[in-house]
Amino acid sequence: MEVLQKNPKWKGRAGPVVLVIMDGVGYGKYKEGDAVADSRMNHLNAIKAKSPHTRLKAHGKAVGLPSDDDMGNSEVGHNAMGCGRVFSQGAALVSRSIESGTMFQGRAWKDIVANIKNASETQRVPALHFIGLFSDGNVHSHLDHLKAMIRQAKKEGIRKVRVHVLFDGRDVGETSALDYVDPFEVFLKEESNGGFDAKIASGGGRMWITMDRYGADWKMVERGWKTHVHGEARQFASAREAVETYRREIPGIIDQDLKEFVVTEKGAGGEPVPAGTIEDGDSVIYFNFRGDRSLEITAAFEEDYFDQFDRGRRPKVCYAGMMEYDGDTHVPKRYLVSPPAIDRTMGEYLAAAGVRTLAISETQKYGHVTYFFNGNRTGKFDGKLEDYVEIKSDVVPFEQRPWMKCADIADRILEAITSGKYDFIRLNFPNGDMVGHTGIYQAVICAMEGMDLQLGRIAKAVEEAGAVMVITADHGNSDDMYEHDKKTGAVSLKADGTPKAKTSHSLNPVPCIIYDPGCKDEYLHAPGEGSLNEGLGISSIAATCIELLGLIPPADYDTSVLKMN
Repeated sequence: MEVLQKNPKWKGRAGPVVLVIMDGVGYGKYKEGDAVADSRMNHLNAIKAKSPHTRLKAHGKAVGLPSDDDMGNSEVGHNAMGCGRVFSQGAALVSRSIESGTMFQGRAWKDIVANIKNASETQRVPALHFIGLFSDGNVHSHLDHLKAMIRQAKKEGIRKVRVHVLFDGRDVGETSALDYVDPFEVFLKEESNGGFDAKIASGGGRMWITMDRYGADWKMVERGWKTHVHGEARQFASAREAVETYRREIPGIIDQDLKEFVVTEKGAGGEPVPAGTIEDGDSVIYFNFRGDRSLEITAAFEEDYFDQFDRGRRPKVCYAGMMEYDGDTHVPKRYLVSPPAIDRTMGEYLAAAGVRTLAISETQKYGHVTYFFNGNRTGKFDGKLEDYVEIKSDVVPFEQRPWMKCADIADRILEAITSGKYDFIRLNFPNGDMVGHTGIYQAVICAMEGMDLQLGRIAKAVEEAGAVMVITADHGNSDDMYEHDKKTGAVSLKADGTPKAKTSHSLNPVPCIIYDPGCKDEYLHAPGEGSLNEGLGISSIAATCIELLGLIPPADYDTSVLKMN
């Protein structure tokens, strides 16, 4: 790896370069439902008014996803920003692996199948279990991948498949669960012939069971474990019945929060029994390709020493993840598709150049500003040069504390700027994304305005320290809070006449603002959009920050937004 060279024309700054990532904050396409535009973002607007700024692409092919119909997400967004180039990401890699047949020729798939075929069938037929996010959102998973694997399992002689569904409501419509359940049940029924038996066995909402991340709430994983493995949850005759019952009993509940359930079938004596507990000799595939919400349930299956909760009976199974979720610790031990090989990241270059770095966020996005930003790498590049700070997130519904920990993050940033200890500081404010996913408009407004207060504090410190601030985002979300008719653009309404909330990410561009009060004309620096390069993606952030540090970016990095003089 080459060493970054200093730019001889750069005149330097007294303070650090501060990269502020406003998670889930974009430019809305529609006036109605754009909570960012609807908020009093006085400080952000003031910074923008006196700074060069532009709009960056943060979805689809610009971040390595298969098509421009695919929403960006925090994982690929931070990959792009930290890596300076665009790599094909999870969804594209998995789809390609299935289409080529590579997945089914690999060691992991062969192990999964062989384990079931080698299991004793004296007492029961061993099953292949699939656990994962049940939608076509293409952020964590895709139902097409699940269907392809079920078809292949049948083709290879597996007799029993059980699916444990995690309802979405974030990357797709907030109450769209039955739009996926009903056709999937038809699919399973059509496939269940010739001795092949496939059923939905259990489920619940993604923000209630199984899909916790960063150790924020292990109770979620425990509920999922008990539901999927032991069949310990409220019983229903079908997934549809479970969804309809919970919606009736808990008015206003959305899919991501649906309570856990078990689907039953007739036992030997005609009594209802769980349709698919996970037993010794079974195989399990966790079919999410994204890593952050896959690591904890994987640990529950794989780790011999595990103290996060009492697993009770731990079945002896052959377990595989869709992808390698952590390249440093090689988790899981077995995975179906290799992740993108990301190298020569911005963090690695800066460490080699002796740049002192601080990365900070609260728990919900700490892994994004470290692990994902560093190209899916857990450790530091240089422990002497890098500090990583995690501020513990509140374990409460985000709409109840929409300001989250933005003030605590800002407190630490102010200390870091004035300390003179760092050359480069990067931070993530999670508010726009995490609160945006709740679909609660008032909470999002509060989140935006709370974050804006902290932007004002940081901007003042940047000005006083002679520093530079780059403000951007990893994708949109809070800028698109209502469902809209795709043809007319009209807001979609519920039966009561109120807007139907949109809880997923948007396809909208995100801001890139260069706040450089002490600019010495090394680059074109005039307020407005004309001063910066346009039409770029968020992968341009790496080269931009490297240039602002007075260094020359690698030749193959995507173009900086700066128009150097």
